Amino acid sequence: MLNLKNFTQKLEHAQNIVITTHIYPDADGLGSQIALFEALKSLGKNCYAVNEEGLPSRFTYLDPDQSVEHYSHFKKNRPTQIDLLIVVDTHELSMTGLVKEVASQANEILFIDHHPDGKYLSKDHCMDSSYSATGEIIAEIIESLTIPFTRSMGFALYTAILIDTSSFRYPNVTSRTHYYLAKFLETGFKPYEAYALAYGTKKISYLHLLGSILSSAQISENGKIAWLVIDSKNLQSYDSKLEDTYSIINHLLILEEIQIGCMFRIDEGNIKMSLRSKGTLDVGIIAQKFGGGGHLHSAAARIPSNQVDPHKQITEIVKNIQNLLID
Repeated sequence: MLNLKNFTQKLEHAQNIVITTHIYPDADGLGSQIALFEALKSLGKNCYAVNEEGLPSRFTYLDPDQSVEHYSHFKKNRPTQIDLLIVVDTHELSMTGLVKEVASQANEILFIDHHPDGKYLSKDHCMDSSYSATGEIIAEIIESLTIPFTRSMGFALYTAILIDTSSFRYPNVTSRTHYYLAKFLETGFKPYEAYALAYGTKKISYLHLLGSILSSAQISENGKIAWLVIDSKNLQSYDSKLEDTYSIINHLLILEEIQIGCMFRIDEGNIKMSLRSKGTLDVGIIAQKFGGGGHLHSAAARIPSNQVDPHKQITEIVKNIQNLLID
């Protein structure tokens, strides 16, 4: 259960507030950050939306006012006092990259997150894994402050939930989720507008890329795990960008009997593993075993690559995941 009273008390005594999210930010982290930034600014707070690398180009449409700034810029112009550091969509300071330096200068730190973790008690932070996305938590916080949703807030939060729930398909999407989605739509935008910007239109080369990648999909010995591999050769062959591949993993979940979909991207000495699940199988726990994290239905980890034969390493990773299911 969210401790909104604790949030209100910390906010009441804070004037200079920094809001950040995790490195390699996704739509949930950014949408939550941008909406909360606007909401707190409307209360007269001095707010700073700061990320290690600023705003990824594929998400610039979420921030038309260019609120999110690069940490290097903030570092040169930071206020002399930081009353409150708010970290959204992660409960690990280390996941904020260089922005974690702000923590040592902030009077208070508050985590707002829907990823489950036992280290931080919900009574001290706004953390609840029953919410579909951090964007849903932010919506409840904004509503509790009696701040009206603006179009830009609603659009950012709608997109956050849209993408983090893979278009509302996960079991943690509830009537509460749809209550807030309806509130967002009342601000004046249409669902198809958010969907079009989130997933975009594709070139014919994307269909060829999709066909190539899906045709190489494999299934584990126990029939519960489906996986596919993407490397730079795939992208070069079909004149595609890395961002074109992000949603491909969701195709694996339509396979009969499959419980987990895995996508592996081989890149610069690392294997980026993305995990998706259906039902009650928690891939967040699996990702933690590999040094990553996430939540029930969506998680990721970055694994150092075996430069000699990364494909063989991926096969071993799948076997390890299969063994975790048995355990």
